[in-house]
Amino acid sequence: MGKQFYQPLGGHEMPRFGGIATMLRLPHLPSPKGLDAAFVGVPLDIGTSLRPGTRFGPREIRTESVMIRPYNMATGAAPFDSLSVADIGDVPINTFNLLDAVRIIEESYDRILEHGVTPLTLGGDHTITLPILRAMRRKHGKVGLVHIDAHADVNDHMFGEKIAHGTTFRRAVEEGLLDCQRVVQIGLRAQGYTADDFDWSRRQGFRVVQAEECWHRSLEPLMAEVRLKVQGGPVYLSFDIDGIDPAWAPGTGTPEIGGLTTIQAIEIIRGCQGLDLVGCDLVEVSPPYDKTGNTSLLGANLLYEMLCVLPGVKRR
Repeated sequence: MGKQFYQPLGGHEMPRFGGIATMLRLPHLPSPKGLDAAFVGVPLDIGTSLRPGTRFGPREIRTESVMIRPYNMATGAAPFDSLSVADIGDVPINTFNLLDAVRIIEESYDRILEHGVTPLTLGGDHTITLPILRAMRRKHGKVGLVHIDAHADVNDHMFGEKIAHGTTFRRAVEEGLLDCQRVVQIGLRAQGYTADDFDWSRRQGFRVVQAEECWHRSLEPLMAEVRLKVQGGPVYLSFDIDGIDPAWAPGTGTPEIGGLTTIQAIEIIRGCQGLDLVGCDLVEVSPPYDKTGNTSLLGANLLYEMLCVLPGVKRR
């Protein structure tokens, strides 16, 4: 029996405001078995330090994905003709215990990766990337990282806690999850707790691209540099929506002015084409802070762009 290629439900088959809310109106499957890539939600916000609400991120991203059509007219990518893709629902996190939630996420991704599936994750706060990277380490070894964010997320602790959305990548380095010479952080900005806050990342071997380096320019040249930096092994893409300026993405828990534009966000993701991407996430969408739905709409489209640059996607 051949591979099943699932197609998003078309707007002429069911009105886009009708039907079950799945990512891109794909089928909801109970298991990743037989899939090449899977959308999965992690509705967590108990790792946040300011404004909560990312527990509603996966649901709203799915809701705002209904307008996205199968073919990428800019790049020619035809992901649904190339890969078997579906929505496998949400990880059932423990909403009262962060460390237990982290355990559940890690075990869930172990099971997903057992099937050889590339996960595209709808967050959820940025805490979720640590357990995902733990699972990635067991499956793929150390990974390179393309990390888009207003914040480096390399705090040693937050309120004395070692696990939170602002400590993710320090823990990932300490636990040997990252190939530090193949890590790039893009969009970092605003203020620090100390004068050398971003230098910790640089000392590990990361390429740090502060937001000011991105102002008023296309990021295609930067992405050529990024590809050279992170190529040569498996790569994970982690996109915090607060990397985007709050003028375009106000629905997030820790907004910072002076951020990337939506066009630059697309350039970054499209610039990852050709890398050995083994997983991607889009985190920190907090719908209560954006009643227009624009932040969730942006998140949905960026996840679609991530799908379009996965290995094996054919281009028309």
